[in-house]
Amino acid sequence: MKKFLLFIAGMILLFILIANIGPIILLGVSVWLLYLVFKQFVKTDATSAKIGWVILGLVIVSVAFSNLYAVIGIAAAYLLYIIVKNWRDDEVQESDPFTQFEEQWNEFKY
Repeated sequence: MKKFLLFIAGMILLFILIANIGPIILLGVSVWLLYLVFKQFVKTDATSAKIGWVILGLVIVSVAFSNLYAVIGIAAAYLLYIIVKNWRDDEVQESDPFTQFEEQWNEFKY
């Protein structure tokens, strides 16, 4: 039953991740562009150029804020990672004969 619920949750999270892949890409591009704008802002000495870089940075920040759905997609990707990790840990524990032996040995001892 646990694996079935993990499978259903994983499928739901996968659909959420696929639905938000576009905003995730745009958020990544906007963060990268903000980094480039900041580097150019720091390099520039002229006041008018700095004002131009700030205006361009504000435009890119508005694009980044419009893609806040990407945060939902990133959270879905993280939760999907946790589900897959738990799924694999369960398989390792079930198939490992030494852990089963240790559990049975502890039952005999006590």
